[in-house]
Amino acid sequence: MITNYLNDIFNSAVSKGVISNPLSSAVFKRVNINKVKTLYQVEKFTQKQAFTENLTRDELLKFLKEIAPDYKQFDFWSDDRHFLIKVSKKGKATLLTQKGGAKAEENHNREKHYILKEAIPPLVDLGIFTKEGKIVHSMYDKYKQINRFTEIVKDVLGDKKKMTILDFGCGKSYLTFILYHFLVNIAEIDAEIIGLDLKEDVIKNCNALSEKYGYKKLRFETGDIGTFKFTGKVDMIITLHACDTATDFALYNAVKWDCDTILSVPCCQHELNSQIKPETFEIFSRYGLIKERFSALATDAIRGNLLTAQGYKTELMEFVDMAHSPKNILIRARKTNIPQKTRDKARAEAEALMKEFNFSPTLYNLLYGGEK
Repeated sequence: MITNYLNDIFNSAVSKGVISNPLSSAVFKRVNINKVKTLYQVEKFTQKQAFTENLTRDELLKFLKEIAPDYKQFDFWSDDRHFLIKVSKKGKATLLTQKGGAKAEENHNREKHYILKEAIPPLVDLGIFTKEGKIVHSMYDKYKQINRFTEIVKDVLGDKKKMTILDFGCGKSYLTFILYHFLVNIAEIDAEIIGLDLKEDVIKNCNALSEKYGYKKLRFETGDIGTFKFTGKVDMIITLHACDTATDFALYNAVKWDCDTILSVPCCQHELNSQIKPETFEIFSRYGLIKERFSALATDAIRGNLLTAQGYKTELMEFVDMAHSPKNILIRARKTNIPQKTRDKARAEAEALMKEFNFSPTLYNLLYGGEK
């Protein structure tokens, strides 16, 4: 019966499809279909990997009929119709059709369309992709994170045609390489990126890869975030999982250099956890787990307010789903005209929280320590 339904549906001009609700026998947890010119791009997702291939209409129909017994829901969209095949527990298939085509569906589609859809050579060398262009099973979460970060960078680019970016605590530089590839090769921006990290062997390897693949304006330096010196205009500072107070030094440098945009995903926030001594709300320090989580949230709340006090429109947003990384808060700050009243209020709120819990955050001391 499903086979007949599929034949009928594909007599229409189907442009999108989603195969979902798999049985235990299914190889893929989800299959996405998008028509690209005369072919259908088929994305097949396992728990940890994603595979993409382009098929003709007949090849796609053959594939769908082969996997059909393993799924209970089939959604397809033409320009003006939504076709839904539902399979009951007893195996009975029902076809429903309704108005509302692919354009209407796009507003509800939550499936992530990644900027990085194919392997770039440095990420093969760094172990994100295999030589065949498939995502390495153990690196799938990292793959999702660097794609998400790149999407956020894309959202704040505006009409920039030239920019300088500093990546503090770049590590093995998965993000740095994909960001350079995106900005230079896809967005066609004249971008210079500098990665900074403490590990000399890692930096040596990153520079070798940059030279190997002709990334002329991507370089890496060994150094500490707190003492790094730079002359010239910095358009964007990024940090992905810079540990503990390293994030604070990166944010301070960004403010000091009057950086346009700051994108920071903090990590390992131990500082306030060791300082917390509530004046009134002892409940927040009584239980170890609550103390740790509250201190981490307070750290980022204070950072957000202090950046606002320095003239940045600041947002704390979810970076990736908690299932993929517990470090899932991103600080996004953009330099703008913040009224002085708003800036003063933001600082006062941070200071009130610090006073209540006996906090002395590094970022506050870097920004205002000279006033004491």
